[in-house]
Amino acid sequence: MKSVVYLVLISSLLSACATTQPVIKPLPKPIAEANPPAPTLPPLVLPSSAAIPTNINTPLPAVNLPQPQIPLQPANIDQARALLQRLLPAKMKDRNGWRNDILNAFTGLKIPYEAQYFCAAIAIIEQESSWQSDPTVANLDKIVWKEIEKRADKYHLPMLAVKLALLKPSADGRSYKARIDALKTEKQMNALFEDIVADAGKIGLPFEMKNPIRTGGPMQVSIDFAESQIHAWPYPYSYKGSLRNEVFTRRGGLYFGIANLLQYRVNYPQMKYRFADFNAGRYSSRNAAFQAALSILAHKKMVLDGDLLMYQNNQTSTTQQQLIKLAARLDMTAQAIERDLKQEKSEAFNQTRLFKRVFELAEQQTGRNFAQQVMPQIQLVSPKITRKLTTEWFAGRVDGRYKTCMARQPNLVKL
Repeated sequence: MKSVVYLVLISSLLSACATTQPVIKPLPKPIAEANPPAPTLPPLVLPSSAAIPTNINTPLPAVNLPQPQIPLQPANIDQARALLQRLLPAKMKDRNGWRNDILNAFTGLKIPYEAQYFCAAIAIIEQESSWQSDPTVANLDKIVWKEIEKRADKYHLPMLAVKLALLKPSADGRSYKARIDALKTEKQMNALFEDIVADAGKIGLPFEMKNPIRTGGPMQVSIDFAESQIHAWPYPYSYKGSLRNEVFTRRGGLYFGIANLLQYRVNYPQMKYRFADFNAGRYSSRNAAFQAALSILAHKKMVLDGDLLMYQNNQTSTTQQQLIKLAARLDMTAQAIERDLKQEKSEAFNQTRLFKRVFELAEQQTGRNFAQQVMPQIQLVSPKITRKLTTEWFAGRVDGRYKTCMARQPNLVKL
């Protein structure tokens, strides 16, 4: 009976130490970037109207794509493959396999075959996994045990008892302790927790326990995003098992990662803001700009984190509080303000009265134009991170890789 109790407690301990998408902490930054540079990127066309260029020269011989086949554009797929082949790094394992999976994702998502979008995906892959389909996490076993020890101390449990409880054999024959000691990748960690959940009935773990792994694959895409994406847009592959497991495959991780990065419309002048959104959440750069304009109207230093509402415990965000104080000046009711704020995760927020009024009044007050995109000020926190990193750092690193990729674009290709 005691071992059962220990295992129940250990399940909660392990949940805290899984390597998830970094928890984000906002960093304060007072005022927006003003006078944005002239746009250098066209907005990404939505899939329903995506136009794929056909002016890519020097096609390579066609290759057989992995099954199941995705319907392709026969008039230009060879040209797109040729361009992508030139943009990929010269030295990488299974170059053709990566090329085919990326191209399949673009085709399935109806994203234009353009160098800027290919390079955006390439830059994220390099940053997140260095072209590893199942990226390793340095010292993952030590990270896990350290977090378990912290949680054990909180529950006043001796680590000897914890490790004894984890000696129970798991589904693959090894003990849970042995599997933790051998952990190298998040895919392995995900499989470990899948087995714990499946074994819950036999060892007395609560049936409502969920797998805490929240990101996976070569682009470290969110499992929650993949589950929402598959309801909004058809997944082009057939697969066995759970969608969660599919995210940890190369083709699945690339498909959902590219969807998260590119399959939404924004009118950013530079790709780095899309990279920031990938790290902090879609439209975070636009929403941070909205907060910056609001800080001018409110005469208050605000955290530019891109989160306009709070969705837990019926709390009211600082952004919403300041807007309500300005309701009369905005000529809007509190209810109308909240209604428009609920559009913060969509393109539609740009067209709301609230969005337009905040920028209009800020520009009237200062006599200058305000950028409608600002780098979110967010600190990244995770057991995997051992130094101070921010969303701005992430976007800058990826943007450097993006520019390196764009420099590989053939001179003869005009996009």
